[in-house]
Amino acid sequence: MGARWSRVLLKVSGEAFAATTGHGIDGEIVHQIAGEIAEVRRDLEVDVAVVVGGGNIWRGRTGVMSGMDRVQADHMGMLATVINALALQDTLERLGQPTRVQSAIHMAQVAEPYIRRRAIRHLEKGRVVIFAAGLGNPFFTTDSAAALRATEIEAQALLKGTHSGVEGVYTADPRLVADAQLLRQIDYVDVLRLGLKVMDSTAITLCMDNDLPIVVFDLLTRGNVRSILEGGDVGTLVR
Repeated sequence: MGARWSRVLLKVSGEAFAATTGHGIDGEIVHQIAGEIAEVRRDLEVDVAVVVGGGNIWRGRTGVMSGMDRVQADHMGMLATVINALALQDTLERLGQPTRVQSAIHMAQVAEPYIRRRAIRHLEKGRVVIFAAGLGNPFFTTDSAAALRATEIEAQALLKGTHSGVEGVYTADPRLVADAQLLRQIDYVDVLRLGLKVMDSTAITLCMDNDLPIVVFDLLTRGNVRSILEGGDVGTLVR
């Protein structure tokens, strides 16, 4: 069976890397995520780019709440995403999947600088490209980075991976409201109007303006990435 999209961008939160602990990197979880990426690249021949968060190591808003300068705190968060990107790259390459890390902050010893044309060329050659360091600017989340990079590389969908058993977009937080209903499809405008915590409003607006569908799904359920690409009824489609 062919894939519904030939090029996608996968957004992975930093907390997903930490499993239940909330901090650090769980090698088994990273191996599972890498395995799913490598599988769809190999079996479905889908171009896959990845944006990783850094919340398992550091969040800018944590520093701000303790009195730290916002710009400084956000730059620390960008560096945390590079650590996660390198961990994912290492695991992918041990699985035999060629990978490149491109960073919005120049650090030539460990990553390429972000260059759009080079990123697209890597994807065309079958490599997975991991975008690190967000957008290189403070005040923007990795959700916004994912939306912008997906648009730049002409991805056909943005796959927003969740964790903690959250399967998609609900009418309320399912961890707090027992009868919260899972929504299988919702419009961008309704996400913004209802204040649903899918992605930040900048990311949602960018996807809406560029007609880029978002699939919100549980990344830690095995087989979900492949099922989405094969047209399975997984998570929530925002479009």
